[in-house]
Amino acid sequence: MRTEHPSSRLFAIKGIAAIGRAWSLQPRIPVLRADAEALLFSAKSFAAAMLAYYVALRAGVPKPSWAIVTVYIVSQNSAGASLSRGVYRFAGTVVGAVATVAIVPCFVNDPLVCSVVLACWIGLCLYLSLLDRTARAYAFVLSGYTASLIGFPGVFNPAAIFDTASVRVQEISIGILCAVLVHRFVLPKRMTSQFTAKLSATLRDARRLAGDALRGSSVQEIRRDRDRLVGDLLALQGLAGHLPYDPVPVMPGRGTLQLIHDRLARLLPLATEVGDRIYALRAGNHPMPGELTALLDEVECWAAADAAGRDARAIRLIDRARTMRARIAAEAATAGDRLAANLAGHLAEMIGLLHECDRLGRIVERAGEQAGERFGAGTGARTATSHLRHATGYVYHRDPRMAAWSALGAVAGIVIGCVLWVWSAWPEGGMAVSILGVCCALFGNVDTPAPNVVKYMTGSVVGVAVSLVYSFVILPRAADFTDLVAVLAPAFLFAGSLQARPPTTYMALGITLTIPILSGLGATYAGDFAGSLNSVIALFAAIGFAVVSMSLFQTIPVDAAIGRLLRLNRQDIRRRALGGGPDEAHWTSLMIDRTALLLPRLRLSGTSHPDVLDDTLHHLRVGHAAGRFHQAIRHVDGNDGGIAHDGFELLTAIALRFGPGYRAGPSDTVALHRRIEALTERVVESPIKDRVLLLDLLIDLRFALGPDGAVIWENGR
Repeated sequence: MRTEHPSSRLFAIKGIAAIGRAWSLQPRIPVLRADAEALLFSAKSFAAAMLAYYVALRAGVPKPSWAIVTVYIVSQNSAGASLSRGVYRFAGTVVGAVATVAIVPCFVNDPLVCSVVLACWIGLCLYLSLLDRTARAYAFVLSGYTASLIGFPGVFNPAAIFDTASVRVQEISIGILCAVLVHRFVLPKRMTSQFTAKLSATLRDARRLAGDALRGSSVQEIRRDRDRLVGDLLALQGLAGHLPYDPVPVMPGRGTLQLIHDRLARLLPLATEVGDRIYALRAGNHPMPGELTALLDEVECWAAADAAGRDARAIRLIDRARTMRARIAAEAATAGDRLAANLAGHLAEMIGLLHECDRLGRIVERAGEQAGERFGAGTGARTATSHLRHATGYVYHRDPRMAAWSALGAVAGIVIGCVLWVWSAWPEGGMAVSILGVCCALFGNVDTPAPNVVKYMTGSVVGVAVSLVYSFVILPRAADFTDLVAVLAPAFLFAGSLQARPPTTYMALGITLTIPILSGLGATYAGDFAGSLNSVIALFAAIGFAVVSMSLFQTIPVDAAIGRLLRLNRQDIRRRALGGGPDEAHWTSLMIDRTALLLPRLRLSGTSHPDVLDDTLHHLRVGHAAGRFHQAIRHVDGNDGGIAHDGFELLTAIALRFGPGYRAGPSDTVALHRRIEALTERVVESPIKDRVLLLDLLIDLRFALGPDGAVIWENGR
């Protein structure tokens, strides 16, 4: 007979009261804000888990513990992210269950072949998730995850696979529904508010980077602010993926979000281009025109000013810069004059980008499109609609080769585990291999997954210890459901608060995913020490094997990943120089994403790579300038005196410089600059109608190719 323990209820009540006190104090003590939010997330997740457990018990499903596990897998820090994850979890579960039901009965007489086919399905799901890289990738992960959980334990009992898949979908659906409802209606945290706050910070960082370029800040300051803006753009995209699921009446339009990304992405290389030209004019033999110096000072003040009145000033500054560019270019007699005109044109573009970002930011803050809103100087609603229609948005770098490597590594590890299981005839082998497949699916989306699996194992050690105490000491004394909730609260509230903190998320999952299953949270108490011990052995054998196999087969060395990204950059520059590759906006956004991928890898690398990010920006600028120059040179008149021919020869030389296996030396860069200088002189003397555009693009190409271009300007050429 179970006895009731009021002290356990009192403990839970005190814990919830402590959460309430921390939440009330957090506005006054900022340092408590993260802790208060973590505690609130933990309390909501626990409430959803207990609701799911209760519903699962009333529904009579065989393993209601899976509803609890699902709640903790689905729960996120915002209502939108929780709904997004829930939707993709449900889709992945259904697809994985259907795939398992289709696969297992077909190989009823050959369990090893069946296991290999299941492993291949998990590898395919992992491959698709690595290629996708959006929030949707979670559906692919869960499709493989579900096939592993249902399929491997049913390999030797295929007759029951349909029933197992059916009840598992029911249990998981209950958990998804409860998690989504609680995070949606109980003190919901809006994803839209997080996005707008991050966008405001990003716009401040963008203006700071522009200010660095205008006032000639140190290289270290410019690098720091540039890297921060790259990280901001990746974070914004991660948040934007969940916005459609946020429970708000009106949200920013997709076109607006894409357009603001395009503008911020273009600002990254543009700030460097402006800074290079300012430095070349001030350090060289060509004095900067006084009116251009005054314009620079005014633009710097405008960029640092408050938002009030910036719109009207921006329009005046853009008109002034464009007028100045046209006049200086028409009267240009020296290389310095042409460089000053080029700088004025880039200044007009920079002001326009910042001005447009301000307007788009206000639209996002109002969480809706504004009819008739104008996006730039002198543009109307029709132009705004055109901008939105042609916006590119964030472009993800996708590498099928590296994704295939990770997927094949997962398949190899799982197949080896299956061979050991079938050969040894271990009764708990199906459970062990299913956990191995889960690890390969859940943790295989990074270059080095083993450290995350080790964190999960650490949490599992804690989860096992707590589970054994619950199973054989505490749960036998719980008299009713209320007692059960009270005694489970301390462990789950603690683990949930850890899960809300990114550094301890994987360890927390080891706790929250282990306790419900190992404690045997079913309709009735059924403590089985021998069964629990066998499950613990299978758990740690599987996780330990996962660490070894993922280290051997799914780990991509950090330096190898960095080198591959740089090689792909050079390969794409070659394509753009020869007239292929994506358009300018797509190219810029792709390179921004590659830079964002490099940032964490550089921090993990044991080798010093001081110039890698500079090289990536260099690749971005060369690819942009070469692509635009190729487009322009194609439209040069036939009577150009050989300018088009020389232009294509220049682009071919650039393509060879960035080709595979080519080792460029200083003399090669100087030779390219000489080619550009000679072609510039021919264009200056030519009467072709696109002369000013070609001169601008040649200047862009010269500066993009490296510092030697700036040196040539400083020497008066």
